[in-house]
Amino acid sequence: MIIGYLSGAVYPILSLVVWSVFLIFVAILVIRIIYSYGDPNPFGAIGRFGYKIRRLTEKWVYPSARFLATFRIDTRLAPILTILIALVITYFSMSIIHETFRVIDEFGIVTATGNTKAFIGLVIYALLDILVLFIFVRFISSWFVFHQNTFLGFVKRVTDPIMVPAQRLIPTVGMFDISAMIVLLLISFLQMFVANIFGL
Repeated sequence: MIIGYLSGAVYPILSLVVWSVFLIFVAILVIRIIYSYGDPNPFGAIGRFGYKIRRLTEKWVYPSARFLATFRIDTRLAPILTILIALVITYFSMSIIHETFRVIDEFGIVTATGNTKAFIGLVIYALLDILVLFIFVRFISSWFVFHQNTFLGFVKRVTDPIMVPAQRLIPTVGMFDISAMIVLLLISFLQMFVANIFGL
């Protein structure tokens, strides 16, 4: 594996920042859980602080609470589900960013060496990377409402030829589009095949 400037120098710093933000987010949600079960006096200083934490995190926790409510599960547990979802999103986001940085670094090296076969392989690999990014964005956007004339609308139109047939075969589980994860796994296998064929 080629380690270039972006993947070797920039990515570790970016990763540290992103995971630090994630840990802060987790800490805030843990505080919310404690206040939810502690049920402090809403008119006291502790109660007012708990209310501020709830307002701060409500837009992130609400989709999880709505999902748990459909199964009649205590919605006070929603922050735990939100933390798990945030962990998955953060992990996959950083994986996509790292892979993008690595491909950019390799493009520079392959262009300098004039290896046409490797260049073609990298182009195919990069296009698959973009497709992975779009499907990942589509998966996250399924939690929110967006208009067709936005970037998310464009992402939906681009990924529809792949995702619509997959969604017909693999139904959603509650609010979760499992088909997106299956498609991402299939693309990752295809990328490994491309890497082997073109010697990346």
